[in-house]
Amino acid sequence: MAGSGEPAVRTRARLTTLLVDASTGALGAAGARVAGVYLRSSTPGLLRLAVLVGLPGPLFRPWWRLHVGRPFPVADAYRLGVQVVLPNAAETVRRYPQFAAGLPFPFGSVHVPVPGGSEPFGVLTVLRPAASDTVDELPDRERLARLAEGLGTELLALADGDEATIAWDGEPLCVRPPATRPAQARVGRFTWDPRTSAVHPDDRLYALLGLDPAEFAGTGPALADAVSPAEAHRILAALRAAGAGKPPAAPLTLWSREGTPRLLDLSPATDAGEASLVAGTVVEPGPGASADGAADLLPQGVFCLDRLGLLVYVNPAAARMAGQERARLLGRPLWEAMPWLTGPPYDDHLRSVLLSHEAVHVHVRRPVAGRAAAGEGDWLALTVHPGPDILTCTLVPTSRVDAAAEPALDASAEPHTPEDTVAGDHSLTPLYRPIALAIALTDAVTARQVSAVVMQELLPAFGGRRLAIYLLQDRHLYLAWETGFPQGFLAPFDGIGLDAHVPGVETLTTGRPIFFESMHQLAATYPGIPLDAEEGARAFLPLIASGRPVGSCILGFDRSRSFSTEEQTVLTALAGLIAHAMEKAKRYDTEAALARGLQQALLPRRLSAHPQVETAGRYLPGTQGMDVGGDWYDVVEAGDGLALVIGDVQGHGVQAAATMGQLRSAVRAFALGDRPPDEVLSGTNHLLIDLDPGQFASCCYVRLDPATGQARAARAGHPPPLLRSPDGRTRVLDIPGGVVLGVDPHAQYPVTELQLEPDAILALYTDGLVERPGADIDEGITALRLALARAGAAAGRRGGRSLAGVADRVTAVARHATDRPDDVALLLATRRPAHRR
Repeated sequence: MAGSGEPAVRTRARLTTLLVDASTGALGAAGARVAGVYLRSSTPGLLRLAVLVGLPGPLFRPWWRLHVGRPFPVADAYRLGVQVVLPNAAETVRRYPQFAAGLPFPFGSVHVPVPGGSEPFGVLTVLRPAASDTVDELPDRERLARLAEGLGTELLALADGDEATIAWDGEPLCVRPPATRPAQARVGRFTWDPRTSAVHPDDRLYALLGLDPAEFAGTGPALADAVSPAEAHRILAALRAAGAGKPPAAPLTLWSREGTPRLLDLSPATDAGEASLVAGTVVEPGPGASADGAADLLPQGVFCLDRLGLLVYVNPAAARMAGQERARLLGRPLWEAMPWLTGPPYDDHLRSVLLSHEAVHVHVRRPVAGRAAAGEGDWLALTVHPGPDILTCTLVPTSRVDAAAEPALDASAEPHTPEDTVAGDHSLTPLYRPIALAIALTDAVTARQVSAVVMQELLPAFGGRRLAIYLLQDRHLYLAWETGFPQGFLAPFDGIGLDAHVPGVETLTTGRPIFFESMHQLAATYPGIPLDAEEGARAFLPLIASGRPVGSCILGFDRSRSFSTEEQTVLTALAGLIAHAMEKAKRYDTEAALARGLQQALLPRRLSAHPQVETAGRYLPGTQGMDVGGDWYDVVEAGDGLALVIGDVQGHGVQAAATMGQLRSAVRAFALGDRPPDEVLSGTNHLLIDLDPGQFASCCYVRLDPATGQARAARAGHPPPLLRSPDGRTRVLDIPGGVVLGVDPHAQYPVTELQLEPDAILALYTDGLVERPGADIDEGITALRLALARAGAAAGRRGGRSLAGVADRVTAVARHATDRPDDVALLLATRRPAHRR
């Protein structure tokens, strides 16, 4: 927030109070689990999360910053000035697939613009459990609107006529929501006689279960129904097994009638002839622990998290599994105390429990000290239970999970190993995973990326091992992707015509999927067709988009299997999604080729030369989405000197490249007239505003006198240049700058005087070289400064004077990165000493 001194501190404190009050008020207004406020930042077009209530900040890091042009509900609410209401996951997936892809579980949300003067101050956002599919709106929209309007009124008053002071540029303030009820562990005990089925509870159990002693039937079935009516059969089976001397090895995890997690521990009490009395303990875990230490005595690991991710209770068993003392765990964030429970995919599970009513069951590997690097560790079964204020988590070694299974289960059932278990597999059925495929396909832009997504999402969902995708071109099918088939087996089918009598062709020409439950069935239907295996099943799916044939997809399974009607329907629908994604990939390839050609045509083929100055430039396209953008660099003759220019147009694709070309031409025209740096940037700024392409750009302009080394520089929202002195010291140049080009017609761009000594290296760069998602840009600039220092030193040791080698070394990491979220441009310049001219 702008300003300095004591008034600014008071203003900041008042701003924080207003945002926290509005967010906590929104929790109650919408029955929400999470709420927060996004505010505009000092960077045009960028919203930052200012306050977050009810969710640990690190779990929401991918959404701390949002550009107003992105296809997200917060951005639409801000840009359009309307409420965006998403009652459930189905509506979220339909309207905002990229947002749903990052939060792939049932939840609803409301996003309300916070009104300002000329434009909104930000957006009030709430996330809540999903409404049913029959509900198309969430409740209390009017209350949320009043909250947002009230916040806007307060912010206008706080701004006192200068709305620019209401901005947020730091990390979000994470706040614990008001507690809805005290979260303390409650414990009750009982004994059960297997001969008579009589139950004798203590007073605390009556209170825990809400039983009236005068009305309680005092039998095993009555107790089971009171503890967990939905799982009474498990309780009765466990009681009978315990009465026979075989109690469960670990406490049973159950749910109360109100949805509260409970633990039931059973053990033999005293001998009584042929059968033993059973002693039982019922625990509702909580951060306060129990008065008599019952939760502490459980062999099952139990720990509790508040809604900021802090450990508020850990029993001794959980502490032993974590390999730390209880005192060292309490009060610490989960990702610090138990780092093996964080990161993908566990962050997704925690987000899911915090936002929905669903518990999560997942197997985790706890690293073994000294062998973690080898990937070794012990497997534990983790269950996370939701709650309004506290998450209750249980840990059980997998060696005890089978022993603790309910006695009613079929002992002959084939067990699952931890490696076979899908995280959260209680909900990730084969009919859920295709939803993830549909979401993931929204970000796949090339045929190869589409195929990779299908392999990663579709095959595991249905247990497939083999995949082949053919695309139609000139009435022939050409192999675009294959995995799992014997090497060379599919080669004879590459380029096959549409008149061939094979299932991969006929599924496309008829438009109907073809399923074979066994290889024998496939061979009988198509006599003489080559087979890649003796056993297995195959599915041939037509890829048809909007009635247009695109290709065909083959799924292979190692064992014979049937395809239910529901599976056939889902696979057929997914084939349509894949076809549309492939169509989009073709359009992308066409546009990408055009954009690449335009980009290459607009970048300088050679840089203007001067006998006293050596320059080197590098450009690397991004690898995500449209792989060309608006980064550019240039060296222009300016009077008797040189102009060094670097810039970055917002966005990617043909529009960004075209805007870049216009700006580069404008800057060259001003530079050839030897206009001062501030006039160059001001003139280019007015041109961009007049063109009104809906984009803005950053730029850094340096006018250098090669003879004296004197330079004058100006910046427009661009990262500051670096300077490596001849003695090896490398520093960031302090050059005051103005706002980005294309925003403010009255913007000023101050000029700074510099001195470039012989053999010093001046580095201009775009943010793609120093900025990474989730990291501070200052850290990236520091890393680049160190890389420039090392590269210059390496060149000096080798006796080389080529600046091109320094440029290659500085960009080496970015050049070899498989994931470059943005373009990279670099321009280096150095003056030659007089004896080397």
